[in-house]
Amino acid sequence: MKLQQLRYLCETANHNMNLSKAAKNLHTSQPAISKQIQLLEEELGVDIFLRNGKRIVRITPPGEQIIKIATRMLRDADNLKRIAQEFTDEAGGTLTIATTHTQARYALPPVIKQFTARYPKVRLILRQGNPMQISSLVSSGEADIAIATEAIEHFQELVMLPCYEWNRCVVVPPKHPLLKLKKLTLEAINQYPIITYDFAFTGRSKINQAFARKGLEPNVVLTAIDSDVIKTYVELGLGIGILANMAFDAKRDKQLKSIDASHLFEPSTTRIGISRNSYIRGYVFDFIEMFAPHLDHAAIQAKLKNYRTEN
Repeated sequence: MKLQQLRYLCETANHNMNLSKAAKNLHTSQPAISKQIQLLEEELGVDIFLRNGKRIVRITPPGEQIIKIATRMLRDADNLKRIAQEFTDEAGGTLTIATTHTQARYALPPVIKQFTARYPKVRLILRQGNPMQISSLVSSGEADIAIATEAIEHFQELVMLPCYEWNRCVVVPPKHPLLKLKKLTLEAINQYPIITYDFAFTGRSKINQAFARKGLEPNVVLTAIDSDVIKTYVELGLGIGILANMAFDAKRDKQLKSIDASHLFEPSTTRIGISRNSYIRGYVFDFIEMFAPHLDHAAIQAKLKNYRTEN
């Protein structure tokens, strides 16, 4: 049994049994992956995948257990490398952050600037996606940390670290009738077409819940994964926008006006998700503390210890 075989196996499973995508991601050929997986199956004496001719159809029941163990073994192998790097190159390495557009665009820039000044030899990689995608990246070991509002809690192997609470605003063109109201209401918002986040993104569930409690059905005409896209279409007159407070900058968004809506929606909490099985290098601890100062090394270690005890 070789680590290479385990990598081929897990990559194939992660790409829904698509050998072509797995081969491309691993910079090898489909026949090479297929052969190594077959050799592993012969060594173990069980079929990991069910095949129809040469095509892989699904994962077998023993295959599901084997893939779980293989994933853990690969993560442990990576942890060995990280431990060695910690002592051979304390200030260098790679930090891969999986996050949403809103966090990458509005929350992270000052933190990344501070981090790169302290750790100029660390290579930063930002991978953007929806909360489920970025949580999956950390779960599979493809990213070190996830920063999101939704979905992290659905991944049992991830430890959640609450960072900060935030709420929403309504953005409208100048001279919009909503600007004349003394106090914004959901009923007033519901008189206009709404542009907001995609269902998988940035506390969208809080918006839906607020309208539902009032017995209202919002007229959402456009959804997007990007706060800047939402503002663009508000500028074009397609509707009013509901977005995170942090995503509105009065100096940059001069063609729009913002109305505070924090009294209408429950606050959302941005969290960092880290794998409970990963070895965390010193500069990762420091990055987390820069992003959320209350999460120092001791606090993170305590969270990890409590999580392992409970699970």
